[in-house]
Amino acid sequence: MADKKIRVGVLGASGYTGADLLRLAVRHPNIDTTVLTANSHAGKPIEDVFPHLRGLGLPPLVTVEEANWSNVDAVFCGLPHGTTQQITASVLKSHPKVKFIDMSADFRLRDADTYRRWYGVRHQAPELQSEAVYGLTEHYRQDIAKARLVACPGCYPTAVLSAMLPLAKLALIDPSQIIIDAKSGVSGAGRGLKQNTLFCEAGEGMSPYAVGTHRHAPEIEQEVGRAFGSKVIVNFTPHLVPMSRGELCTHYVRCADGTTPDDLRAALAAFYASQSFVHVLKAGEMPATQHVRGSNNVLIAVFADRIPGRAIVISALDNLVKGSAGQALQNFNLMFGLPETVGLEQVALFP
Repeated sequence: MADKKIRVGVLGASGYTGADLLRLAVRHPNIDTTVLTANSHAGKPIEDVFPHLRGLGLPPLVTVEEANWSNVDAVFCGLPHGTTQQITASVLKSHPKVKFIDMSADFRLRDADTYRRWYGVRHQAPELQSEAVYGLTEHYRQDIAKARLVACPGCYPTAVLSAMLPLAKLALIDPSQIIIDAKSGVSGAGRGLKQNTLFCEAGEGMSPYAVGTHRHAPEIEQEVGRAFGSKVIVNFTPHLVPMSRGELCTHYVRCADGTTPDDLRAALAAFYASQSFVHVLKAGEMPATQHVRGSNNVLIAVFADRIPGRAIVISALDNLVKGSAGQALQNFNLMFGLPETVGLEQVALFP
């Protein structure tokens, strides 16, 4: 497998996640990109949509209907939520050996009724939902390696769950006392035209959005609750920060009886000691989005709160890499028996 070329298609190649997937994939020694879809830009070369991808030998953009799925071994899907399920079902029905790595929200929620409540539409492929594996690589590695369909987590859940799941699994924190203050760069809102992401609206300021209603909340609760073995409701508030990339989540937690912030740091460090991309910082070290920009890394730090018995856990990642395309490529590597780090060795871009 080390020298084998794996034919790859990208659904939604004209979005930010699709573009970052291509940026990584063109330097992956095992990937041969054969199909790129973008209905609104069909017929164009990719450099007409993303000039930074010029001269890389990538195929022209086509519509989903024109795509030749018999010419791919794996599909990365970067389509908006609500548009993925029927396409995925159609491709897998006609080409059952194709592996799907979905970067949308359409297969992340394990319960179809929960999906309907939060996304406002009925799930169109419930038979595939039961097959989908949640793609948080460090926590579901063995299942991902055997999967045909992987649902990559959202960017916020990746940052949150990387910090919270080891603590939840070891019952080191109180499940009823999790407060998450989350901040993301503007690319997290996608490439579509939205008033709140216009330069004059998002620049020179910071604003909360989807307060109490963000669709990543049930995804976080699903996985944290699974780790605790009971239903969990978190306090999650996202904010838009005027930068292109980056995500920083500050978690305020109550330590379990007899547990200290130092215990939390030690548990996280032990859990991620052998992991390539998740790094737990030493006491006093501070994570920052500029230290992960362009990389597939997650930085986690733990601080004692001034309030006795509480801790502050901070995580940072690049929302387009580990929060999306990079984690998708990490999962692709597992699904095809490749070393997990292939194509993801790039160091963070600083300053």
